[in-house]
Amino acid sequence: MDAAFHIRPFAFDRVFETAVPLRTAHAETEDLQLMIATLEAELALARADCDRHVAVARADGFDAGLAQAQSDRDTALLAAVDALHAAIETVEAELESVAQEAAREAASVAIVAAELLAGRALVEYPGGAIDAAIGRALQQVARGQEIGVAVAPDLVPEIERLVAIRQNGDRRHLALTVHADAALAIGDAHIHWDRGGVVLEAATRIAAVEAALGPVLERVDG
Repeated sequence: MDAAFHIRPFAFDRVFETAVPLRTAHAETEDLQLMIATLEAELALARADCDRHVAVARADGFDAGLAQAQSDRDTALLAAVDALHAAIETVEAELESVAQEAAREAASVAIVAAELLAGRALVEYPGGAIDAAIGRALQQVARGQEIGVAVAPDLVPEIERLVAIRQNGDRRHLALTVHADAALAIGDAHIHWDRGGVVLEAATRIAAVEAALGPVLERVDG
């Protein structure tokens, strides 16, 4: 035999590991896939539940914010209305004050105007008011009724002139007698006849104007 060729005994006591069966590995893969699917489903449910809670929270927050905004708006409107009412009351009070002042001034102006007109009439036409009063008296008395006219001494010539003008324009005889009364002021006159008479005084006319405007002044001052 060749010296290089040796026969070695086979070691039968060596232990070989048994390979994992293919069926067991496949089962474990399916279990893992099922577990993953379950987890994914649970995750999807958790996300959906979270989204639902977020939506509810948003809706609640929106409703709360809307309610707060409406409350703030109502409060602001009430404050604005109160301020408007206060402003209106102030304006009304100011307008009333202005109206009272205007009425007071108007009444005062009317009195002054009456006095000025009376004074101007006396200067420009001192016998005018007396002549007009004589005309009214002639309409009240019977034809031929004697009428006496008392005026200030300085005004006798003017009244006699006016009486003459009336007589020239009237066919009937006017029984008018003019005489002086030193107690009368220029523009004043006492016209009298048997059954009546007229007292014409500038002060009386001014007093009548003041009496007419008196209620206005009292209402304004009150």
